[in-house]
Formats: sequence, C-alpha cells, structure tokens
Amino acid sequence: MKLELFDFIDETLELIEKKRDSIDKVAAALEKFFTDSFFINDHFLKVSYRIKSPESLREKILRHNFYLKYKTPENLLNNLSDLIGFRIECRFIEDEKKIYDDIVKLFNIELEDGYYTNPLNSNIMLDLKTKQPQKQKNGFEIYKIDGKYVKDDISVNFELQIKSLVNVFWGEIDHRILYKNFNYMLTEDFFRDIMSSIKDNLSMIDRQLMLVYNHLKGMDSSNSMTKKAQLQALLSKIIHDIYIVKLKRELGFVIDFKKSTDVIVDYIFMKGGLEETENYSANFIRILNRLNEIGRSHISFNKYIDFERPVSFNDCFTRKVGNSILEIINKDFRWNLFFKIIFEIEEGNKAEDFEGFIIFIRYKFYESIKLILEEKDMKDKEKEEILDNIMDAIALNFANHVDVDFLCECSIKTLNNNIKEVFREIDSYEKWLKNKDKVYNVIGNHVF
Repeated sequence: MKLELFDFIDETLELIEKKRDSIDKVAAALEKFFTDSFFINDHFLKVSYRIKSPESLREKILRHNFYLKYKTPENLLNNLSDLIGFRIECRFIEDEKKIYDDIVKLFNIELEDGYYTNPLNSNIMLDLKTKQPQKQKNGFEIYKIDGKYVKDDISVNFELQIKSLVNVFWGEIDHRILYKNFNYMLTEDFFRDIMSSIKDNLSMIDRQLMLVYNHLKGMDSSNSMTKKAQLQALLSKIIHDIYIVKLKRELGFVIDFKKSTDVIVDYIFMKGGLEETENYSANFIRILNRLNEIGRSHISFNKYIDFERPVSFNDCFTRKVGNSILEIINKDFRWNLFFKIIFEIEEGNKAEDFEGFIIFIRYKFYESIKLILEEKDMKDKEKEEILDNIMDAIALNFANHVDVDFLCECSIKTLNNNIKEVFREIDSYEKWLKNKDKVYNVIGNHVF
C-alpha cells in the first residue's frame, strides 16, 4: 500500500500542473516588470527565472516534511515561497546592494506583515522587513527576498535573489557540489574549508574584474582608439579560449584560429555603427554577457550551417566573395567554425549577419582604395571605374583561394599598403591605363 506522503506529493504536482498556464503568465509578467524597472541602471545585467521542477519539489517536500506541516496541497502551495525563483544579475558583488537599494526605493508603499508594493504594479509585493543580505547555512551571505503576485483569483509566491556574476558561478558550485552531494556530511569540515577557499578566490576575482571595468570605463574619449584596441584584444582572447576548450572536449583536437577571432571581434564592434565609438565599454559588456551564456551552453561543431532565407548581395564584389564562401562554408571546417562563432554571438538572422559581414569585408578594402584615389588628378567617373576594377580583382583573387586567412587584419592591411605603393607612380587616368597590370599583379600575387 502506498504511503499517504507520496499521494500528497502526487496531488501537489497535479495541482501545480493544473495551474501551469497561470504560473507561466505570472513568471513572464514578473520578468518583464523587473527588467523594465531596472534595465536603465548601469549595474543591472538581466533577469532570469525558473519554475520549480517536479523533481525539485518532490525532494523539498520529503526533506522538510511539508506533508506533516501543511496537510493539504493547497496549503503547501500557498506557503511555498519559491515556486518561481527569480534572479537579478549584476556585474560585481558591491552592485548587489545597489540593486537592493533600487528595489527598496521602488517598493515604497507599505502594506501589512512587512510587505511593500510599488506605484507601477500593485499586484507585486515584496517582503522587505527581513534584514538583507541574509546569512545562509553555509555561512555566506545572499540577497534573497520573498514576494507575492496577487491579481483577481491568482496568487503566486516567488523568491527574488540578487547575484553578481561571481556569485552566480558560486551558487552553481554550492548547489551542484554541496547541496546535491549526499556524501557531504561524511567530510563536512573538509568540504567547508575547501568551499570557503573557493569563495575567497571568487571574491578576489570580483575585485579584479571591477578594477578592469572601472579602468575601461574611466578611459576618456580622446583615447578611444587605444580603448577599442584593448577591448577587442581581450574579447578576442576570451572567444578563442572558450571555443578551444569546447573543440577539444567535443572533437578531441584543437586548431589555431586566433586570427579569425580578431576579425570576428572587429566585425562585431564595427557592426554597432559610428554612434558606438564613444561607448565601447557598453558594447564590451554586452558581448561579454553573451560569451558567458555561450560558455555555459553546449555547442555542436559537426552540424551544417543553414540559412533562414537565400542570401542576397548588393554588388559584384560582395556577390563573388559571398558566393565563394557559401560554396565552401559547410565543407571547410575553419570557415564553418568562423561563421558559427559569429552567428552564436549575434543571435540574429544568420542570412542578415552573413550579408553584413561580407559588406564589412568590402568596406575594409573599399575605403582604403578610395582614400588613395582621392589624392589623384582624375575625374569622378574615372575614379569609380578604377575602384570597381581593383575591387573586382581582389574578389577574383579571393575566389581563387577562399582562404579564411585572407580576411585577417594583417593580410588586408598588407594588400592595401602594396596597392598604395604602386599608386605612387600613378597620378592620372592615363598612367593608370599604362600601369594597371602592376596593380593587378600585386593583387594576384598577394600571399595571406
């Protein structure tokens, strides 16, 4: 005969399943509310949530004897504080208090039993009577606030946590290694010492990251090019290191694609447009957050790249270069990896990102050659003709090799400089006609 306890668990899970639609709607509404309320703050990163899984709830009922305490599934559900768990993420440990202060400032309408609501949405209530941060069983502190969402006949409890990046990581360690480790009690003192050491090291990392961030943020706009170069170099290394580890883990080997990550970062920064030139730090943080998500997710390196729609091009150069890459993108592993990284970081429409990247490559050559021709005594139509011919020659050379190293900064810069050197002898359209083969030879013989 089945124990009443397990009937109680089954009935509780059935009750939650019946309320699933309303719980999901409440979770989405709360996520939107907290995001909309705090996204403008520089120390805010994002809001995420999880609805308690059946396995987790079953374990909690057993561990805390909720069957004896609450008697009925309805009573348990009314008193379960973390049916939905929300997490507001911020950059650094000291930002956790800033977020908490923002919450206290917003939830300034006092209700009964220590709960407060806000003028924007009175359906949301938070228990702000409890001192924060709270002390956990492991001895460490956490900002953890009980909340309620009450509207019409819907009443859902939730828990709101505030965590910096390193404390998000620490929470995963604490949960997976200690909370889920049933042998923990056998060596409790040893584990406690080790985990305390890890927490201290994470706090040190947090301080180091804050120093880096403040340094980058403090750079003035007059030094924007140096600032951009530093940020790009750092991001390129992070991307390279993330994918090297994942390549080794899935395929058992690694390849050198450092030059490729430099190009990818250059593209991502340029994609923001000229209005971003004074805001490299914000772009850096945006990409860093995305890389943090990628680092924690699974990536498959053996799948085809499929586009949502046919890729289109605007001119001869982008058409030749783009189609050359499309023919080989699912055959050459380096090309496949190159665009997988771009598509994963940008998370947009792959066809649009591909088209944008080819335009970016065109820009890298076009602007340099255009600058060379501006100094020459030629008519505008003559300059346009020469520019088109040179761009076509570059596209043809690329199509003959389709090598990913063609796109690296040093390769593009070398070719542009070599073209510029030949044009020292060309100052008129007539001299171009006599010497154009020299330019074509420089392009055709370019080694990347």
